[in-house]
Amino acid sequence: MGIESGAGIERVESSRGFDETLEHFQKLLTARGLTLFAKIDFTGDAKKAGLEMPRTQLLIFGNPKGGTPVMVAAPSSALDLPLRVLFSQDGDGRVWLSYNEPAYLEARHAIPAELVKNISGVRALVQDVAARGAAGA
Repeated sequence: MGIESGAGIERVESSRGFDETLEHFQKLLTARGLTLFAKIDFTGDAKKAGLEMPRTQLLIFGNPKGGTPVMVAAPSSALDLPLRVLFSQDGDGRVWLSYNEPAYLEARHAIPAELVKNISGVRALVQDVAARGAAGA
């Protein structure tokens, strides 16, 4: 796990395969009362255009009760909200989950410190899904 290039992106390797990681994440969203707003299949879209790329999907999710106060306090945060996690598979078959680090979003959009907790749950979601034998697995 670590921040990529100081760009405020945290990247975590999953102990599961791509499909299992994605499925587990979606189940966890439902279990935690979060809404999946969109799922973008970059690989599928590339294939439709006659191109190839490693498996890559983006899930956009959140809860308006948590995100709305953040956007009201820091309107530019709507550029990065709802939250999103990028699922990607590298050439060695390893699966990675990447997301914007909450402290980065706080600094980028001047989100009040008391509202950062509204977006900080993304880290626990990713770590729960990436870990082998996580609860609910």
